[in-house]
Amino acid sequence: MSENILWFSEIGLKDLGRVGGKNASLGEMVQNLASAGVKVPDGFATTADAYRRFLAYSNLEQTIEDLLTGLDVENVTDLAIRGRKIRALVRDAPLPPELEAGVSSSYDILVGEHGGSGMVSWAVRSSATAEDLPDASFAGQQETFLNVTGIENIIQAIKDVFASLYNDRAIAYRVHHRFTHADIAISAGIQRMVRSDVGASGVMFTMDTETGFDEAVLITSSYGLGEAIVQGAVNPDEFYVYKPSLRAGRPAILKRGLGEKALQMVYSADANAGHTIELTDVQPALRGRFSITDSEVEQLAAHALSIEAHYGRPMDIEWGKDGTDGQLYILQARPETVESRKSAHQLRRYRLQESGTVLCEGRAIGQRIGAGPVRVLTSLEQMADFNTGDVLVADMTDPDWEPIMKRAAAIVTNRGGRTCHAAIIARELGIPAVVGTRDATSVLTDGMDITVSCAEGDAGFAYEGILKFAIEETELLHMPEVPVRVMMNVGTPEQAFSFAALPNHGVGLARLEFIINRQIGIHPKALLHLDEQPATVRAEIRARIGAYESPRDFYVKRLAEGIATLAAAFAPEPVIVRLSDFKSNEYANLIGGAAYEPHEENPMIGFRGASRYLAPSFRECFDMECEALAFVRNQMGLTNIKIMVPFVRTLDEARRVIKLLAENGLRRGENGLEIIMMCELPANALLAHEFLDYFDGFSIGSNDMTQLALGLDRDSAIVSADFDERNPAVKKLLTMAIQTCKARGKYVGICGQGPSDYDDFAEWLVRQGIDSVSLNPDTVVDTWHRLGVRDAITV
Repeated sequence: MSENILWFSEIGLKDLGRVGGKNASLGEMVQNLASAGVKVPDGFATTADAYRRFLAYSNLEQTIEDLLTGLDVENVTDLAIRGRKIRALVRDAPLPPELEAGVSSSYDILVGEHGGSGMVSWAVRSSATAEDLPDASFAGQQETFLNVTGIENIIQAIKDVFASLYNDRAIAYRVHHRFTHADIAISAGIQRMVRSDVGASGVMFTMDTETGFDEAVLITSSYGLGEAIVQGAVNPDEFYVYKPSLRAGRPAILKRGLGEKALQMVYSADANAGHTIELTDVQPALRGRFSITDSEVEQLAAHALSIEAHYGRPMDIEWGKDGTDGQLYILQARPETVESRKSAHQLRRYRLQESGTVLCEGRAIGQRIGAGPVRVLTSLEQMADFNTGDVLVADMTDPDWEPIMKRAAAIVTNRGGRTCHAAIIARELGIPAVVGTRDATSVLTDGMDITVSCAEGDAGFAYEGILKFAIEETELLHMPEVPVRVMMNVGTPEQAFSFAALPNHGVGLARLEFIINRQIGIHPKALLHLDEQPATVRAEIRARIGAYESPRDFYVKRLAEGIATLAAAFAPEPVIVRLSDFKSNEYANLIGGAAYEPHEENPMIGFRGASRYLAPSFRECFDMECEALAFVRNQMGLTNIKIMVPFVRTLDEARRVIKLLAENGLRRGENGLEIIMMCELPANALLAHEFLDYFDGFSIGSNDMTQLALGLDRDSAIVSADFDERNPAVKKLLTMAIQTCKARGKYVGICGQGPSDYDDFAEWLVRQGIDSVSLNPDTVVDTWHRLGVRDAITV
């Protein structure tokens, strides 16, 4: 061991004070995770003591302290002036001779091990001694230099790394987090470059960064060097991988999100430090494909699990795929610093109380809402004009904005993904950010009042005007016992991880048609008969499905992704997935749908539910639906899924639809599969005993039951005042259904709107002996408390 140089193979987490968080973590993985298949490029690190000797050699400590004395980091102009002076002093200072000699000899050893100087280039990475801590990430605060060659450039890059300890953003970050400047030292890591410039790279987290859901790995990926992602210059692909399925050796990908990937970072022809990489356009044909394969996604996730298990905590990991050898490498690993520190006993949710015009849409960061006047920033020089409460709008997220980020009500950008450095800082500061909108700087103008919502799932929105919103806090430690299972109606997989944090006993209604509408948007027959579509429709469809093997593959995989996400979010609690229940007019609104749907005067009681599945004209479409469900249950292992069949008019339909499901690999009782019938027609209640011969229970659809019992159209404003689930006729039908289920020892729940709207109706259902009430998520907590404290409710 040297006092100035340590090899990665010599260091570990115990050496954080000697080589900083990043380099200590690299050494930890080199020493301990190679046997698990985790590949980390080799290299060496200069020590923190070497940095201190470097400062002492040129008498810089006191000069730096004097320049920082009296600095107010809120005065961004003064901050920029002082920071610039310090960095110039550090860059211009020479390395002490013994440090320069140690770097040179270590570099020669590395070069020799890799075939000579012309065969490989190097990354010179910053690693501060207060970096990558469990409670402060310092993400992106210091500089890293890529594709560095030649000892002269290596030495200059090391000095540039040292100087970056006094970037404006790093100075401000330390002040905001109450770190003393002089207490922080920095190490430079010299590491072999992975040729991801001709491959792919990205970032992964071992938990969902927005909700804290810890049973999934989030992976972002794009072509070229990973700096494009961490700097926020590119909208990457996104993947979620379910940990239990991965551990069991099953297919495990929950979600695939195709990013724009318009740019990639590659090597440049300039060998001078700081100019060795550049952004170039990605070929249009490549943008429409995923940047890595499913098997690579799962291999990366497996590495993430190994790293998380070793460190014993959620992790933030950078990776690269070498385009020359095809191997996947781990480049960095640091603790996740935001969601993993939140209280598990308290839930805070933001909720819009008004609707507004959407001005732009992107990826949501932070699950919060903020509002204020727009301030478009195009250069760092404009930071002095930024006021507290402004909404920061820029082309891309950049850690350089850190000195003013904590003043912002919200952040909106054209480019960037959820794993870039600035997104991490925004989460730490508790600021909502919408990234990757593509057009924020063109549609949002200075002074415009907007509301930025990141509280509606994966998508974030900038709305026109200042909208009212509420902040709801739930104490999860003291939820009362309830006499019934309280489930949720969830239609959007994008919000599944968030909703799963609410108190719940599972999902009583997951609407498959919501997934089809939001994640597919194309009529299944138009996909199956793509070549028969008009040219304009064909082009629109091809633009959406290009990343998948075939139109059928697109439909089945996208549907399976939505189902799997819902099931994984709530596992091991049951998730009752209702087969698609579009009406003909709703199917017609999908791309290509008008050509395949009949015109009906009253679609509500027309071609829907079981009769549609059984129709020869729809059979091939229903087969795809079943294929997706069977894949998620039987291949991915998410057997908490139960299937619900809607709108079963006759006993013959019941018999035939059960047979059809079995033919598609969904056999009742096999692999624990339960099939529930939606009890929503008077005939279902009147013949409850007979229908239950075919099903494992009922889920009452009180909306349609009320409509059909009272003979009124619930979509008609003229008679809507008479729509009431508490009508005695409706209650009599529900009583019949509940009592028959209880007598047969079968499940009975309700998933209609009534229990969410009427407290007394929910209490009446409990008294009838219903097993579960399934509610809209925004009513779960209040209804739970009401049911838990009312002594009058007796089963």
